[in-house]
Amino acid sequence: MQDNNSRRRFLKTASATGIAGLSGLAGAQSFDFKPNQRYPDPSVYVLDPSFAKYRLYSSTVEQLGSGMRWAEGPAYSVEGGYLLLSDIPNNRLMKYDEKTGKFGVFKTGVNYTNGNVFDRQGRLISCEHSVTRRIVRTEKNGKQTVLADNYEGKRLNAPNDIVVKSDDSIWFTDPTFGIGGEWEGFKARPEQATTNVYRIGKDGKLTAVITELVNPNGLAFSPDEKKLYVVEWKGTPNRSIWSYDVSDDGTTVSNKTKLIDADGPGAFDGFKVDRDGNLWCGWGYTGAFGTETTDIGAGMKALTPLGKPEEMDGVKIFNPQGKPIGFIKLPERCPNLVFGGPKRNRLYMASSHSLYALYVEAFGAV
Repeated sequence: MQDNNSRRRFLKTASATGIAGLSGLAGAQSFDFKPNQRYPDPSVYVLDPSFAKYRLYSSTVEQLGSGMRWAEGPAYSVEGGYLLLSDIPNNRLMKYDEKTGKFGVFKTGVNYTNGNVFDRQGRLISCEHSVTRRIVRTEKNGKQTVLADNYEGKRLNAPNDIVVKSDDSIWFTDPTFGIGGEWEGFKARPEQATTNVYRIGKDGKLTAVITELVNPNGLAFSPDEKKLYVVEWKGTPNRSIWSYDVSDDGTTVSNKTKLIDADGPGAFDGFKVDRDGNLWCGWGYTGAFGTETTDIGAGMKALTPLGKPEEMDGVKIFNPQGKPIGFIKLPERCPNLVFGGPKRNRLYMASSHSLYALYVEAFGAV
């Protein structure tokens, strides 16, 4: 009993002090990070002169917390001044409080939640990635409202990423990642014939607005909401971001156009759009291998990864025409990100095991 009480006191102290990555709290290994001492931060690269105005000379990449197995789905609360993000394999939500700088567990047993967003009323909406496979809204009193869990009488696949439009409609992607294996939930057979992008109207009606993409992933609207951008994880030679025109009534999309092709082993995942229409994209390595091998000793030869994976980790920024203009190099792959802070100019980057942040001279569109 004494040992159990000691352990509980340890966990309580660790949580209160914002320590992540300690035994029993993190559920994964934490990684040390040494920020760059020099200004401007040499890990922020200007690929095109047009990006220079978004780089703050006296700002550097910071690590705010570590100890996650796979960080995803960051969402910023304007009302609360804090960030929530998912640690999917550990089946929990994490929280970073801007006022105190504390980072720790917010909630456990969240049905392997992936994407999160706060609506215009300040309520959290989450994509429960496995088990329940649904979209839920947490009301101000803490109760949950199920917004969608099936389409045409069949269960959703594994809701992934989510956005809220200015008309309060909710748009989300529904690939099969959360039911494809045991790592991010529980393996299950898909019931939907296609992997769709859905819209939930203010009246609660669920419609499939895009049905032709193979495992759609991140999504976002242009600042004027006339275009919808969606990452396609499979279905093309490389990962891509597709652009769609949004109808005047905001209910349908058309004119599918490829905006960006990853053009190799680079991996799009989640992304956000700034007020100027630039796309800030989580970036990393797809895991693809070539045909060449490397001698690794003991008579073994391993397939060689395409490209240099360690050089791909970070955030890649594209202008509205799809041209790469900037890159933020991180020590870990970045699946997703969000603009936060009172001025919406702090870029929070959920990156594998850790959460990083960087102040920029760009401002989140929503």
